Amino acid sequence: MPRTPRNNPHNRALAGLPDRQAILDFIATQKTSVGKREIAKAFGLHAQDKIALKALLKEMMEAGELETGPGRNLHKGGGLPKVTVIRICDVADGVAIAVPDRWEHATPPPRLRVIEPRRRAVFGLGDRLLARIEEQGGGLLAFPMKALAKSEEFVLGILRKEALGWRLAPVDKKARTDLAINDPGDGQPGDLVLAEPSGRPPRQYGRVVEVLGDPFQPKSFSLIAIHAKGIPNRFDESTLDEAERMARQSLGDREDLRALPFLTIDPADARDHDDAVWAAPDDEKPGHFRAIVAIADVSFYVRPGTALDRSARSRGNSVYFPDRVVPMLPEVLSAHVCSLVENEDRAVLACHLHIDPEGKLLDWRFTRAVIRCVTNIAYEEAQATMDAEKGEWLHVLKPLWAAWGALAKARADREPLDLELPEKRVVLDEAGRIAGISIREHLTAHRVIEDYMIAANVAAAKALEKKKAGCIFRCHEAPSREKIVALRDYLETLGQNIALGQVAKPSVFNRILARAKDGENYQQVTEQVLRTQTQAYYSPANVGHFGLSLGSYAHFTSPIRRYADLVVHRSLVAAYRLGDGALHKEEEKGLTKTADHISMTERRAMEAERDTIDRYVAAFLSTKVGEIVKTRITGVAKFGFFATVDGLGGDGLVPVSTLGEERFVFDEDARILEGIQTGTRYAVGQRMELRLAEASPITGALRFELPEGGSSGGPRRDRTRPRGFTPRPGKSRIPPGVRRGRK
Repeated sequence: MPRTPRNNPHNRALAGLPDRQAILDFIATQKTSVGKREIAKAFGLHAQDKIALKALLKEMMEAGELETGPGRNLHKGGGLPKVTVIRICDVADGVAIAVPDRWEHATPPPRLRVIEPRRRAVFGLGDRLLARIEEQGGGLLAFPMKALAKSEEFVLGILRKEALGWRLAPVDKKARTDLAINDPGDGQPGDLVLAEPSGRPPRQYGRVVEVLGDPFQPKSFSLIAIHAKGIPNRFDESTLDEAERMARQSLGDREDLRALPFLTIDPADARDHDDAVWAAPDDEKPGHFRAIVAIADVSFYVRPGTALDRSARSRGNSVYFPDRVVPMLPEVLSAHVCSLVENEDRAVLACHLHIDPEGKLLDWRFTRAVIRCVTNIAYEEAQATMDAEKGEWLHVLKPLWAAWGALAKARADREPLDLELPEKRVVLDEAGRIAGISIREHLTAHRVIEDYMIAANVAAAKALEKKKAGCIFRCHEAPSREKIVALRDYLETLGQNIALGQVAKPSVFNRILARAKDGENYQQVTEQVLRTQTQAYYSPANVGHFGLSLGSYAHFTSPIRRYADLVVHRSLVAAYRLGDGALHKEEEKGLTKTADHISMTERRAMEAERDTIDRYVAAFLSTKVGEIVKTRITGVAKFGFFATVDGLGGDGLVPVSTLGEERFVFDEDARILEGIQTGTRYAVGQRMELRLAEASPITGALRFELPEGGSSGGPRRDRTRPRGFTPRPGKSRIPPGVRRGRK
């Protein structure tokens, strides 16, 4: 007769070990994790009984009846422990679905509904959590206990074979030490691999879980960023099958706009075309214009709650690298059916605009329509046509430019933030290696399309506000007072000042930029103004867009590559009763979580793109190590200063320890390192020649040093003092009691 736990009134009369089924039944009834100690205590076992219990549990594990989980806790074989590590695999109707992080059984892994705690951002696809598992109503629920950071999941690095064994050199610049590898799998020395760490430092080891190949191949640079940032880059079969099926559906009943000469204007290397424009004078109102911004009707193909939708939401946006694109949608949609290619019928959501002579939007409406673009042209071609006033598409472009003239007046009246930020373009050769970095020329044609897109985005936001419909707004808050004070302190070192008593407006910053326009400090002033601004984000609560000087703004014009735009489309479809693909009520309830998630994926994409550019630049410069290069100081800190190569980019550190025997002090307001003995200064914006000491294509890190190996050869006070610089009253440049000599 099996022994029962001691909380059973009959347990004292029983002797010997509990049988296997009694142990399994006991484990199944407990709400917390169970180990050997809990079983022994529950069944009243002592001394020799515990030794026999240990042997019995080992037999049960060898037979597959029991398994161990985190902390060597026991659970039924083929089942889940009470506490285990799970991975988010799906998001359906705002609910995260997870599977066990490890599942080594022939049966499919169980799916768990994740009960998310209040007041936290939504869990994203691939997130890894430590969770408490409960069974309710025949299903499994997971209650998160701890979100495991990416660094705890996988380490990306270069595999090395040393005398004492295998090691992994992480590609992350911030990683301080290598990781010992006890299982290299199929990895070979020099391979780029993903390793899963276990244990705790300093006794931490890893096993290789995926071999990614040669890290020095140019196409590996974006692959490193994809894996390092956890960007989903493969579509599962169900998503691809659904995309193919949806791509074959008919366009349905739509407003026919094929008679209008729509065209797209995009970069010459654009991979997709999701916005087309048309404009003409309003025959009924002189000086007024009618315009239509036609956007690919992605909501018609990607329906809420489907595999396509879950995949798009988890990605949040497309990610663009010099050598590849990680698209938000499968190629059959992003590059074909939803791309507004010339001479093909395409489904669009059309924003009809009525523009007055001063550029004000008098009214708007949204329809589902079908268009046929007459051409896809590059910005350069459009600009050349307008400059020459001749060309095949002049008759289409001329009214577009005329209507834009009115929109430009409205833009000038509201005075948005006018930051001139050069857009860099990595040029690759046929082998995929970096051939150089070029700056994209900013043409009037860019501003024309930009202002049409802004007008459509404003119309979408205001339309949904008016109809009291759900919306994800693009929010950009005004800078904090602390940041403005920091900017003021910096500008005072350049002889400029700003009044803090006035309300912060973009025009205030525009005047700062205008005053510095023709001076030698214009570039660093621009960078400081940029650093003062807050980061834009998505939210269902509208706080306006400071940078654009707009009260209501939403992203509507790029649903192929941004999930935010897709949500706005769905809400417009619901509000205007335009048919299938409308925003569901449940989806609307989860807009806060969706907005938090896509704000995160946007930041993730920006970091991945930036890190990849850094790796390409480092690879390009790796052949120039030891050479003298022209640089500009981009940042100064107490531990040294950062410099970037003129015309190319890539930031590298010059550690203060390499500046010679002299001690340097850091002026935080002026962002200057100053030598105590010689007065040598290193300031943001300063141009100087440096020797390239190191360039790592794997991490993207650069390191510079002074050409002559010390501060004695560096620039002197009279050559590095910013124009108009005077020390702030009451501040000593050298703290009292500081001794001269090496720091």
